[in-house]
Amino acid sequence: MSDFIHLHNHSDYSLLDAAQTVETMCNRVADLGMDSIAITEHGNLFSMIPFYKAALKAGIKPILGCEMYVAVNKHTDRQLVTLETGKRRNYYHLVLLAANQQGYKNLLALTSIGYLNGFYYRPRIDKELLEEFNEGLIATSACLAGEVTSYAASGDYEAAKQAALSYQKIFNKRFYIELQNHNLAEEKASHQILKKLSKELNIPLIATNDCHYCLEEHSNAHDVLFCLGTGKDRDDINRLKYEPNQFYIKSTDEMYEIFKDTPEALENTLAVSEQCDVEIPLGKYHLPAYPLPNEETDPDKYLEKLCNEGLKKRYSKISKKIQDRLKYELSVIKKMGYAGYFLITQDFVNYAATNNIPVGPGRGSAAGSIVAYCTGITNIDPLKYNLLFERFLNPERVTMPDIDIDFCIEGREQVINYIKEKYGYDSVAQIITFGTMKAKSVVRDVGRVLGISYSEVDKIAKLIPNEPKITLEKALKQNSELKEISSKSKVYEELIEYSKVLEGCHRHASTHAAGVVIAPGPLRNYVSLFQNPSNQEITTQADMNALEELGLLKMDFLGLRNLTVIKKTIDLIKERHNKSVDINTIDCNDANVYKAIFQPGVTVGIFQFESDGMRENLLNLKPTCFEDLIVMNALYRPGPMSNIPEYIARKHGNSQTTYIHSSLEEILKETYGIIVYQEQVMQICSDIGGFSLGEADIVRRAMGKKKKNLMASYKLKFVDGAEKNNINNKQAVEIFELLEKFAEYGFVKSHSAAYAMIAFHTAWLKTYYPIEFLTANISSDINDTDRIVKLILECKRMNININAPNINVSNTGFSIIDDNTIQYGLSAIKNIGKKASDNIIAFRKKNNLFKSIFDVAKIKPPINKKVLESLILCGACDDLSEHRSEMFSSIDIIVNFINKYNKTENIHQSSLFSSSDLAITTPGLIQAEKWSKDECLKYEKDLLGFYLSDNPLLKYSDDLGELLNKNFLKPPLLSIAGIISDVVYRFDKNGNKWALVSLDTLTESVQLYVFNETFLKYDEVIKKDQLIYAIGKDFNQNENERVSRIIVNKIFIIDKNIKELLTRNLNIAVQFNNQNKNIIKDIEKLSKTYLGDYSLIIHLKSLKGNSQKVLINRIKFSISNESLIELKNIFGLYNVWLSN
Repeated sequence: MSDFIHLHNHSDYSLLDAAQTVETMCNRVADLGMDSIAITEHGNLFSMIPFYKAALKAGIKPILGCEMYVAVNKHTDRQLVTLETGKRRNYYHLVLLAANQQGYKNLLALTSIGYLNGFYYRPRIDKELLEEFNEGLIATSACLAGEVTSYAASGDYEAAKQAALSYQKIFNKRFYIELQNHNLAEEKASHQILKKLSKELNIPLIATNDCHYCLEEHSNAHDVLFCLGTGKDRDDINRLKYEPNQFYIKSTDEMYEIFKDTPEALENTLAVSEQCDVEIPLGKYHLPAYPLPNEETDPDKYLEKLCNEGLKKRYSKISKKIQDRLKYELSVIKKMGYAGYFLITQDFVNYAATNNIPVGPGRGSAAGSIVAYCTGITNIDPLKYNLLFERFLNPERVTMPDIDIDFCIEGREQVINYIKEKYGYDSVAQIITFGTMKAKSVVRDVGRVLGISYSEVDKIAKLIPNEPKITLEKALKQNSELKEISSKSKVYEELIEYSKVLEGCHRHASTHAAGVVIAPGPLRNYVSLFQNPSNQEITTQADMNALEELGLLKMDFLGLRNLTVIKKTIDLIKERHNKSVDINTIDCNDANVYKAIFQPGVTVGIFQFESDGMRENLLNLKPTCFEDLIVMNALYRPGPMSNIPEYIARKHGNSQTTYIHSSLEEILKETYGIIVYQEQVMQICSDIGGFSLGEADIVRRAMGKKKKNLMASYKLKFVDGAEKNNINNKQAVEIFELLEKFAEYGFVKSHSAAYAMIAFHTAWLKTYYPIEFLTANISSDINDTDRIVKLILECKRMNININAPNINVSNTGFSIIDDNTIQYGLSAIKNIGKKASDNIIAFRKKNNLFKSIFDVAKIKPPINKKVLESLILCGACDDLSEHRSEMFSSIDIIVNFINKYNKTENIHQSSLFSSSDLAITTPGLIQAEKWSKDECLKYEKDLLGFYLSDNPLLKYSDDLGELLNKNFLKPPLLSIAGIISDVVYRFDKNGNKWALVSLDTLTESVQLYVFNETFLKYDEVIKKDQLIYAIGKDFNQNENERVSRIIVNKIFIIDKNIKELLTRNLNIAVQFNNQNKNIIKDIEKLSKTYLGDYSLIIHLKSLKGNSQKVLINRIKFSISNESLIELKNIFGLYNVWLSN
């Protein structure tokens, strides 16, 4: 047993105030030989479950607590109070520790009330609430910010005494006076009074260290974190700061040395620890009851009734197989007690469906349930696609069912509000999530606090590779340039050192994008609640994982943009063609869709199939049926992706499909003998190994997690079962080892099938209603410039024009003008937004078209300067009587007119004078020269994010047309020309820097791989917005014509001399026969007219199709546009070309 317990500790869940995780804190305490520790975050219980689990894992007792903020007066008061000392404050600190289960519940209640009702700078409670919720809680007087200690520190004995008495009255013998000594003069000054109060009032002392970081050497890193939280630079001499090297987890010996005059205060920490015994009931489920209709009393029978009704709607013929599957699933659901869960889910899904809120066909393993299918929760027939119920709900492994639902983004909030109304606003909440300081962000944050300029710290942060789960430690090993940063200066050394300490710490709290929790009663009986001060959203203080541990019903209500796109497309179809489309009834094997979209890989806008890699695989696969989409969806992810070439080869008969044993054929024939799905692993374990499907799911999980101790016993059982099915030992072992190999990468077929269905729905709409589909797509992503660029390029590929924004024509979103034209939406312009756009459109409809910029100036409510500038610069006002440069040069004159006009309008409403007496004169504008085309394009790019009305590349289109001719370079070299839109720096395994460049051509976006050797040559050229011509090799792994990825060898800046710089020869192909023996002489004569410096290569073609190439250096041609046009007129468009 230890001789001291730390009872006042903060982890990084005391956001931007403590620099230690719960794991490091608990491990440190365990290393020091202490057998218990308390957690006392500032005003919250964010860390409760992670701390509880970390403490148990470290073998120490967790004490649950919180450092509360107690309001000076009422917790609902929203004002600062001036104290007798002259200080102004609205709260004091008080530490509360849960002694028992009732104390734990009261802690949940108080921390919830603090945020929901008492928030004013901090989440506050008051003494009245403490009187109501004190049972089972131990209180300590806290730090210098505590009421008793603050009065004691100022020498006010009487005030300190009254404060101590007030807490003693509330908590009786459960109140302790806390002594702290961090070498602060105020603390030391308080000790005399605190000791006197202890003796006089018989209130025991406890000694604590206000631990905010783990080790003494972390003090400076913590100081930087505190600066970040208070918004100060480290060098600010007036900022708040902690005393250095004191707020770490000290050893028992250190604490006894500090408090050697009051050993009883240290011993009392043990007494407090012994009083605390709280067990959080993890793993016990708390499911809400579904309100049954009046005539129903049994949820299981009611679910069965709904299923039977749904069965008749879903199946025209109900076979015994269907009936048996439903009966089996219902029996498992009844046995596990989850009927209410299904009833709740089907209720809100069907609410969405009946309120025109699109719902996805399924997500995750839930699509494997016929109960979910019959009740409308999913829209995938599990029997048709051979989906397994046990993958979703395993009767042999009791876990909470997990049905995640995709909703249209615009309807998701409505569904959540429906649930709140049905189950009670105090029983439903969204779920908190925590942002962490990842490798790049922590460097930027720390650099800012250390006073390093933005450009410097940005350059350093960009040295960290853009990889998932990258850490500073990993980045320093990968990139030698980053590793050398520390040696360049003391401040850089500190930057890296402190960033490594703070990396991974929690930075802020926000609302989980999808999670919703429903409790069987008021949520604060199970978990504390949080209200975000910035948007007033109420969430749980426990995150998604913690709620799962607590056994609460959590669901993911995901807003899926593609469902919104589908809905908007269908609405546009109805509006334009008066046709009602039921997307759920279309044929998912429609051959036209596969020919138009999937086989050529033109899948921009198609859910899950948009990436370049996926499009490349589609070109090779040439999918012909829905099952192909399911497979590709499952295979196209890290790990199983390596099986794609073999799958394609087998589908096209280029590779033989073989099976270890014929019994595998029935299970694997749909994937040509390759194990793709987790369901296949389960079926093999069941059909061949003799496991039940429930057992098979457990085996699959063990295989995926590589649990070797379990695998040995499962292997023996599998082989034994296989032998009973007449499979020899060698084959059985081979099959099991094959399962082990693929189980880790197997994907859930249920999920893949459901998402393939959404993909097909989007592809069907793109095939038959392209302009409606693309308009809906662009409008749904109106704030994502990169996305809009990609979609507009797709419009151009499909010969759909995009009209530039126009204040007299554009609506808020993108709109359809005719079958081949889309009008750009005003809200997609930078700085405009939906609200300003709506106001402009409403004013235009009411007052007719705008003729002058001063008509625009009269918009009500008035538009601001930034909106006006953006409208002018992007060209949206080009229809007006004034020109761009004139309007922009006079922007202050126009804004002044707006202010005067609106002031006069306000006077009109209350004046006795006529409007003519108060009219203001329209001012003249500053005369300015019209901007050049290039200048107009520059501003258009700034405001739209891309070139729309024109493109700088078009200036060089004739030259680039020659240079991009497939005959210009010798295979396998190819070329590409475009504008660099993005550059991402990466590092190879040797730490060498290279660049992944996004290049926008006139028709599409292409990825350029500029590896280290080439990168070093062209580093200065690789800049955003640079026009380049690149030479390289195709990086795609197929033989199709479409090129989307290129390994670059050379890069050239595009200018007026690009054609002359790169061309070596002029090529002319001619048919050579007896009638044109003098063709070379004729060409030589022609060269006199177009004399230049480029040698001629003649390609003589015989009637038999043979070709002979002849280089004639004496004949020199110009390669001017005039020369090339004339030659092509004479010899034919495709018979004249340039070469490198």
